[in-house]
Amino acid sequence: MRAVLTWRDKVEQCVYDLAFKPDGTQLILAAGNRLLVYDTSDGTLLQPLKGHKDTVYCVAYAKDGKRFASGSADKSVIIWTSKLEGILKYTHNDSIQCVSYNPVTHQLASCSSSDIGLWSPEQKSVSKHKSSSKITCCSWTNDGQYLALGMFNGVVSIRNKNGEEKVKIERPGGSLSPIWSICWNPSREERNDILAVADWGQKLSFYQLSGKQIGKDRSLNFDPCCISYFTKGEYILLGGSDKQVSLFTKDGVRLGAVGEQTSWVWTCKVKPDSNYVVVGCQDGTISFYQLIFSTVHGLYKDRYAYRDSMTDVIVQHLITEQKVRIKCKELVKKIAIYKNRLAIQLPEKILIYELCSEDLLDMRYRVKEKIARKFECNLLVVCADHIILCQERRLQCLSFSGVKEREWQMESLIRYIKVIGGPPGREGLLVGLKNGQILKIFVDNLFAIVLLKQATAVRCLDMSASRNKLAVVDENDMCLVYDIHTKELLFQEPNANSVAWNTQCEDMLCFSGGGYLNIKASTFPVHQQKLQGFVVGYNGSKIFCLHVFSMSAVEVPQSAPMYQYLDRKMFREAYQIACLGVTDTDWRELAMEALEGLEFETAKKAFTRLQDLRYLELINSIEEETLKCCLPVHHDHASQPSQTRPGGLGVLGAWGSSGLGSTPHPNHADVSLEGYVRKPL
Repeated sequence: MRAVLTWRDKVEQCVYDLAFKPDGTQLILAAGNRLLVYDTSDGTLLQPLKGHKDTVYCVAYAKDGKRFASGSADKSVIIWTSKLEGILKYTHNDSIQCVSYNPVTHQLASCSSSDIGLWSPEQKSVSKHKSSSKITCCSWTNDGQYLALGMFNGVVSIRNKNGEEKVKIERPGGSLSPIWSICWNPSREERNDILAVADWGQKLSFYQLSGKQIGKDRSLNFDPCCISYFTKGEYILLGGSDKQVSLFTKDGVRLGAVGEQTSWVWTCKVKPDSNYVVVGCQDGTISFYQLIFSTVHGLYKDRYAYRDSMTDVIVQHLITEQKVRIKCKELVKKIAIYKNRLAIQLPEKILIYELCSEDLLDMRYRVKEKIARKFECNLLVVCADHIILCQERRLQCLSFSGVKEREWQMESLIRYIKVIGGPPGREGLLVGLKNGQILKIFVDNLFAIVLLKQATAVRCLDMSASRNKLAVVDENDMCLVYDIHTKELLFQEPNANSVAWNTQCEDMLCFSGGGYLNIKASTFPVHQQKLQGFVVGYNGSKIFCLHVFSMSAVEVPQSAPMYQYLDRKMFREAYQIACLGVTDTDWRELAMEALEGLEFETAKKAFTRLQDLRYLELINSIEEETLKCCLPVHHDHASQPSQTRPGGLGVLGAWGSSGLGSTPHPNHADVSLEGYVRKPL
């Protein structure tokens, strides 16, 4: 997770609270005795709103976007329209501490030091209910049926929409642990309503609507002043006396800091349906951040492992679509997968998993080793007996016990690394550098082998199945294919962001870029189809594509490259492509063209695929007759016009003399035996 500052502003007064307009276009700030309205796109101050006579402590927007409310130390609540006009004002006996709109009925709850007020547009008066302690925060459930109140004496009071208390939660520490911020999880997928409670006992806790605590308290080591959920409830923001905003999972696992400030953080909110976060501080600073969640994943053949909810790892079998979840309960920093090994890097350790059996479809993993050390690395790969750590220009090879066995220092920054197989303990690595150098390293050898060096930086690499060709995507989005042995550039194609060779066919590769998937066979022209995402694997007729955070296996018919070979009478190569996956019509076309070209072996294989016994018997009888008494005389069949036929058959053998009878199959064309001369006796 990375936080990028989008814009920042500073006002003279402390920013105590803020609220987004539901469509996310505007931001309302409580600063001093005014409300400040900002354009969220660029941080432009649209308009200051005056109406309060003292410090504004709180602000809230109705979910329908028609109104928002503000509460102040002047003991008043003002209702404003979305056009920034004040339309209603009412008062309490004490300063207003918090306000919150019911997400369903748009009823407004306003809380002071001594009571709670409930107002709705349908009623003329405000119904008020006494409180035994100062109310510091409040939050409605998703269905609008219950309102939770956080109090200074360490009590959480859950009330119905009429203000009647239904549940009372007493936090350990009592008045020494005042409740300073609470929030219900907005997720509709949770089976129960879950309330997050942050108190000045420096604890984060979670409760059900019934008052039952979920799990144990989470220590914060700072006084929390604000808590806010993401729109879908998957993450929590917390800010306070530590002068920063921290990101937590919905279960309370800390993931990292969003942005460090120079003073206490009094408020932080998430822009609706986005990854943008705004922070308001004691010194009047307003900071608007974009959170970027990077994809942490690993792929080996048909197994794909990826991070989910920041603390879990899901291993997906791309063919069977089976999935298994591994709960780490800590931030997952890196993932690597290779054969039956899975490595997961956590903040303070690396866990090595292995499959429970040798079954290729087995999805059960168990812990094999644990390296209880903190590592800093940019890339992580795992082999049968080692893990490889990449940090800038350095590669380190560690055993599963954590002992460093080897280290390689590169000339330039390492941009790409991939395990290309080999015996256990002697695997080979393909390494691409920023200076354009491409190397092969064996984990049991201290010396790196330079395969080639190009002028541009390496972005992506892959080696063909027989290790004779190398495909490189450079920083200019160019896909370049080299002969590894001669270093010759065989061809290059533009608009590429990733590339993968077919693991079952030496001369086929695919690359993605510009919203297209490109399939190239040998040196033939590229075949394109629309596809968003990055190609990460190519196995047979399946192409594995990563789009945003989702990996999918795309079934791609191989008809186009097959016909490219067929047009050049390269029947055996066309057959190899057809075996990857083509339609029955394509198989028949291949069979007929091979038969017409007198490539009987390929024709037989193709007709066998079609289970066409008539043509198989025809070919068999021709071959038998040829062996007995015929010499083939090859004519230039390419110059002879072919007969009209479904499937494209031109000429060959007498149907009657083949022993098949005089009536052809309705789906077959008439054939005649020519091009053969009886050997003179």
